[in-house]
Amino acid sequence: MANVARSLGITPVEVIALVHEGRLRGLEVGSPSRWRIDLDSVDDYLDEQAEITRRAALWRQSQEASFPELWGRGALRRDE
Repeated sequence: MANVARSLGITPVEVIALVHEGRLRGLEVGSPSRWRIDLDSVDDYLDEQAEITRRAALWRQSQEASFPELWGRGALRRDE
């Protein structure tokens, strides 16, 4: 689990929270207990985060567009 936390750039406690939220698949096994995280769920989580970031960027772009740009007429506005 420490490897998963390190690769995601979060703490082990945050990884466990993601498991409890259902965003990662994992289970606690053994005595003393250790967490095992399904690596496919890590890939799915990263894909989900990339999609959220992509949509946020598209939303920001749409909010910055002028009406002529939306209608396909007029000059493009360039903020510098």
